[in-house]
Amino acid sequence: MLNSRRIVVVLPAYNAEKTLEMTYAEIPFEHVDHVLLVDDASRDRTAQVAERLGIKTIVHDRNKGYGANQKTCYRAALDLGADIVIMVHPDYQYTPKLITAMAAMIAYGEFDAVLGSRILGIGALKGGMPLYKYVANRVLTLVENLLLSHKLSEYHTGYRAFSRQVLEQLPLDANGDDFVFDNQMLAQIIWHGYRIGELSCPTKYFEDASSINFRRSVIYGLGVLGTALEFRLARMGLIRSERFTPRNDQAAAQ
Repeated sequence: MLNSRRIVVVLPAYNAEKTLEMTYAEIPFEHVDHVLLVDDASRDRTAQVAERLGIKTIVHDRNKGYGANQKTCYRAALDLGADIVIMVHPDYQYTPKLITAMAAMIAYGEFDAVLGSRILGIGALKGGMPLYKYVANRVLTLVENLLLSHKLSEYHTGYRAFSRQVLEQLPLDANGDDFVFDNQMLAQIIWHGYRIGELSCPTKYFEDASSINFRRSVIYGLGVLGTALEFRLARMGLIRSERFTPRNDQAAAQ
């Protein structure tokens, strides 16, 4: 715990057998109350490695997608009584050593969500991010900052922390089940006026680290632009969106 807040780390996993144990070894257990892994029907021994490590594990009966994996992660974490939920990819691209710092930014009331940014600090290129992904990251982030009327160093990191209130408030089931889920969730956080903090996070790109191919990157980029446009049109009152529901409508639906 930090400041009497229960902290749960969630690991959305797919074919993470080779990197899971390295990731798990760096989790600061002096502050983390529970670790939960959701295996999205991996083709390797991810679930068996998790169970050997003593990680509470949920296995999807079929591959449902990265976004669907996160939906399961967050529901299960809230069921465990989490006050703060931190998502770490078990592919060892992001170091879990920053969990305490990210959790503290929420536990002490400064932010409602925290992102581990690859752009702040030494930067993603020095960590090995492919140049085309870096350029796409910067262009998409610029467009999103304009359309969402916000300012973040990047919207595409997979290292994130959320307060319980954020996870309970957002209509996450309205979001997609693939990679664009991450972006839609951030846009919803901004829509509801929650405070987002960022922390510099070095990353590692290597053979066993997960990465989407060029085709899926293009699909993701188009989804990001569509989400930002949907946000702007909803904010202008030109469309009604299930994803960007006014607070009073959200309360009435519950």
